[in-house]
Amino acid sequence: MKMLIDDKAVIRAIKTSIKEVPFLKISKVLKEGNSPNPDIRIEVELNNRPITILAEYKNSGQPRIARQTVYQIKDWLSNRQGDYGVFIAPYISTDAAAICKNAGIGYIDLEGNCLLSFDTIYIHREGKPNPSTQRREYRSLYSTKAERILRVLLSQPKKTWTTESLAEAAQVSYGQVSNVKKLLANREWLTPNNIGIQLSKPDKLLDEWSEQYRFSRNINMEFYALTEVVDTEDQLARACRKKGIRYAFTAFSGASRIAPAVRYQRVNAYIDGNIEILIKSLDWKPVPSGANVNLLVPYDEGVFYDKREITGAFIATPVQIYLDLLNYRGRGQEAADAVKKAIVQSW
Repeated sequence: MKMLIDDKAVIRAIKTSIKEVPFLKISKVLKEGNSPNPDIRIEVELNNRPITILAEYKNSGQPRIARQTVYQIKDWLSNRQGDYGVFIAPYISTDAAAICKNAGIGYIDLEGNCLLSFDTIYIHREGKPNPSTQRREYRSLYSTKAERILRVLLSQPKKTWTTESLAEAAQVSYGQVSNVKKLLANREWLTPNNIGIQLSKPDKLLDEWSEQYRFSRNINMEFYALTEVVDTEDQLARACRKKGIRYAFTAFSGASRIAPAVRYQRVNAYIDGNIEILIKSLDWKPVPSGANVNLLVPYDEGVFYDKREITGAFIATPVQIYLDLLNYRGRGQEAADAVKKAIVQSW
């Protein structure tokens, strides 16, 4: 057997998907041998007519795995007229489900999502949440080090990257790059060529990352400044330059320099240095509420990747600004939409 999980869980998922159709009966569920045979053969009776379902289990339900399995199943079915093929995985992503559906292949995952469409049968269930295996994959793709790679890819999605050049730009190991490449390839978000790889679906990556990103990993220090926002930002930029402190405006402060229509009343900036000394020079007061300055000690120096100078001040990369806005309390959505529009136009 090729299955690496409890066979009973797979068989239970198969039976659960079928049991609600009263005139469809399971006669046998047979575990097959090793390759090239399918993992499971299910014999069912539809109104007393026998039908065979060939099922293949994989440990990942991402699009690339689904597509490969669909080809494999269709090859088996080419010599078995009247049989039906099913792809099974712990959790099957939306894109992978679409691949199966478009190919005329059914799918079942262990969370209860399924599509079985053969003869007069149509069973479709969706909306069951991601299991722990999927969450583990998210933690790997959107870990601190992996995010450095994602920033690089999203900053230049049309560029072809080798493992070496990507590792150097992101300041991570070759192994980390290889792991991220595998996870993105499984989603079919990369295009390989004879030189390296290119990000083919930056929009999907940005959307999924924004759902997993946690702004709260930064240490947020709040202060009150007596000056207007623009003057406060100018003071901060000049003080950081004078003391040699690396900084980058983000959230609303960054967005206003990308999409000038953004309106805001609070300064937001990443600071890589001694904030206490910086604040003393600016005469700002720490406050428990009513702050109009947020200084962020970054959870990782990757937030400074591709920072650029606009109107005399450094801002974080637009991708970082977008992520921070979506996770920021207050009316960040409108500003985030404006920044995302600028990002997409740059692609």
